[in-house]
Amino acid sequence: MERREEWLARTFIELADSLVADFDVIDLMTTLVDRCAELLSPGEVGLALVDPRGELRVLASSTERMRLLELIEIQDDEGPCRDCFQSGEQVVNQHLDQAQDRWPRFAPKARSAGFQTVHALPLRLRNETIGAMNIFNASVMEMTPLEVNLAQALADAATIGILQERAVRQGVELAAQLQGALNSRIVVEQAKGIVAERLRVGMDEAFGLIRGYARGARRRLSEVAENLIAGSLSPDDLTRSQPRYSQSAKDENRS
Repeated sequence: MERREEWLARTFIELADSLVADFDVIDLMTTLVDRCAELLSPGEVGLALVDPRGELRVLASSTERMRLLELIEIQDDEGPCRDCFQSGEQVVNQHLDQAQDRWPRFAPKARSAGFQTVHALPLRLRNETIGAMNIFNASVMEMTPLEVNLAQALADAATIGILQERAVRQGVELAAQLQGALNSRIVVEQAKGIVAERLRVGMDEAFGLIRGYARGARRRLSEVAENLIAGSLSPDDLTRSQPRYSQSAKDENRS
């Protein structure tokens, strides 16, 4: 089995290699949550960003179950993600069976979805927090200080990737940066629904097919999604194509 040190080196190299001009934000963030899920297995990971109105929006999730619960958390305006974002501080090792007073709406729903322990880490650059990364466990599993530090390092790498520091230095407004990423996510979610319905597959598998096609064709996820919505690309094309990265994407077919 690969040692943790080797895994971390490979992961940070993978993230650094992705930070090129015109990189695909959604694919990068999906890679990030998938790698965090590997690091903290069997945890499930999600990432939410703040939009220009100051509201959190889901950007990437390692499983469909995680994505749906994050949407509920944001809708109820209650839970570890909101607390983490508002305070800019980590929320770790919170047991849901003891969190009824803290999160009266979120805690029962999270337990009903099968989770028992939750954590959240801020996405921050200098003194500004732009979102949070959720880590949920289906068992009572506490993160060690080392795991918290490693996951926070990955979250920090994600923040740098989202903002692209050189773009910020060149005067691109932060709100525009974040809105662009969130708009791309909406398009990808619409395309996932189209593919899932047409091919009669789950949302996780639908995303894996879209992502595999985009990687094999060396195209942006949002571009492929837009083509699917417009009808210039058929869901059947995703299965006929067999692009080079299709197998790895199938292993990472989570959004």
